[in-house]
Amino acid sequence: MPVFELIQDLPIFPAVSHAREDGLLAVGGDLSETRLVEAYRNGIFPWYEEGQPILWWSPDPRLVLYPENLKVSRSLRKTLRKEIFTSRINSAFDRVIDACAETRLSRGHGTWITEDMKKAYGKLQRKGFAMSFESWADGELAGGLYGVTIGKCFFGESMFSKRNDASKCALVSLVRYAEKNGIRLIDCQMRTEHLIRMGAHEIPRKVYLQQLKRLVPRYTQKRDRYGYNSRPALALSLIHI
Repeated sequence: MPVFELIQDLPIFPAVSHAREDGLLAVGGDLSETRLVEAYRNGIFPWYEEGQPILWWSPDPRLVLYPENLKVSRSLRKTLRKEIFTSRINSAFDRVIDACAETRLSRGHGTWITEDMKKAYGKLQRKGFAMSFESWADGELAGGLYGVTIGKCFFGESMFSKRNDASKCALVSLVRYAEKNGIRLIDCQMRTEHLIRMGAHEIPRKVYLQQLKRLVPRYTQKRDRYGYNSRPALALSLIHI
């Protein structure tokens, strides 16, 4: 099934209903602040490896965590009571994203956190959209996660842990921040058993998009039958990859 090829410097996307069965929606475009924010507003995120074009995804179903549904195991409660880790927010954003990339590479996996992705999300952090939640121990960064905050949603991107429970404590820190700041939904993108055990669950993409509509400020734009702005000069092509 073909996917849409995005136009450089034109931050618009097709309707996610046109995504392939595996969730792939579009290819190309750029990682500008405007495009990334527009992507998240519409339930889309970039995920690709070095050497590939930028790939844009909107999977169905979608894994989400509602802050009130967080499950903290008995062992994690013990770790939290012992105050092994100090929680910080945005004190080492670049180090968190580097560590997320390095962790996957050290395990023999590829990583979607390319140098271009690091630069793009660093810019989002400086503009107030991206955030990191960190667990520190003995003056060292022991674990953490990062993602994007828009409206009442946090869109998680990646997490890492160098010590037991460090990333889980960072997730607890995120949930506490969410509860204090009116964030109602944490987008976890795709299913992982680790997050399922902590209270996340899958919902249909249609339901997810309905919730985004209520929780995330959106631009009102007239779109054509493919989900694009209705301007003839902006007709985009479908390609096979």
